[in-house]
Amino acid sequence: MADKTASTDAYWRDYLDHAGAIADDYAVCSFGDNPRDAAELAALVLAGTKRATASLARDYPADGLPRVGDYVVVVDGNGRPCCLWRTSEIQIKPMREVDAAFAWDEGEGDRSREDWLRGHRDYFSAQARREGFAFDDGIEVVFERFRIVWPLRLADAAAVD
Repeated sequence: MADKTASTDAYWRDYLDHAGAIADDYAVCSFGDNPRDAAELAALVLAGTKRATASLARDYPADGLPRVGDYVVVVDGNGRPCCLWRTSEIQIKPMREVDAAFAWDEGEGDRSREDWLRGHRDYFSAQARREGFAFDDGIEVVFERFRIVWPLRLADAAAVD
């Protein structure tokens, strides 16, 4: 996750004003751990390829796990808001239980389960080394699916898919 900024607040207010939505809060998401990855993965969301994401459950406070219905502003590698999603599904389970459908929906690599596992093992292992925690395929992962709700041109295109 990333921090809220004046630009994410403005983006959120624009959504609420134009959509007539009533919502209390939103989170901010920047993918990966560097600006290049954040930009590439945000581009996959904007292209309609990426409609899911996975993160370690340990990275959330006990009372702060994502929930169905949550709103999330996605920022690119420069921290600029590029779209807003609404969480449509949450599953928390061991990483090794990822299925082929989720790997496909996450939209990265060749979209296979095997490639998903390889890429996420590498990413989460590096995080474990940096942060000093134990990692194995049994680690609890938050599997999150979402649908784009803003900007409207992306939300409309996603509704057609």
